[in-house]
Amino acid sequence: MGSEERYEEAKDRYLSREPERLRRDADDPLHRRSELHDRDARQSVRVVETSQLSPDELTSLRTLLDEAWVGEEAFDETDWQHALGGTHFLMEVEGTVRSHVSVVERVLEAGGRAMGTGFVEAVATRREDRGNGHASRLIREANTLIDARYELGALGTGLFRFYGRLGWEPWRGPTGVRTGAGVDRTPDEDGFIMVLRTSRTPSDLDLGALLTCDWRPGDVW
Repeated sequence: MGSEERYEEAKDRYLSREPERLRRDADDPLHRRSELHDRDARQSVRVVETSQLSPDELTSLRTLLDEAWVGEEAFDETDWQHALGGTHFLMEVEGTVRSHVSVVERVLEAGGRAMGTGFVEAVATRREDRGNGHASRLIREANTLIDARYELGALGTGLFRFYGRLGWEPWRGPTGVRTGAGVDRTPDEDGFIMVLRTSRTPSDLDLGALLTCDWRPGDVW
């Protein structure tokens, strides 16, 4: 079975677990148009790899992220690099990108097991478009991709209720990063990592165990 077939099969399985009221705006196949909450505008979800984005699209996307993340949470160059190299989910309204989510591949380890992980990065919505459900729609799409391709989904966040209603669970155990010298604890991240179980997640995964990520420049998580 190819990745697209696994994607569609996982999407059907994922949506079947959602309450009807959460499914209504997410039951169309990938790339199909659907109605926006404001009635007149049209929205579509575009799913592309980084290599498929043009230089102008990358510039526009970086601008969206810079405007969405400000102050202490400002989006810097390492954050930008972390968002690249994977799959991008773009909410487009009348041809303009209003919201974005990316999923990149990482390897997390817990209980002595390495798991191919879809790591969610660069979740952002234009300020004037917040509250329209764009991010929720994109996370549902990302969930489906993660379920089809990976053993686990993961992300760093403080928005526990938002992600919790979309199927994500908080990691209860300690966290760390794997380096050439071993494992360095990352106590500041403890309690701020959430995971998404997939059809490939080990049934005995212990959410209270030490969870480690591969090292990278900037914020390791």
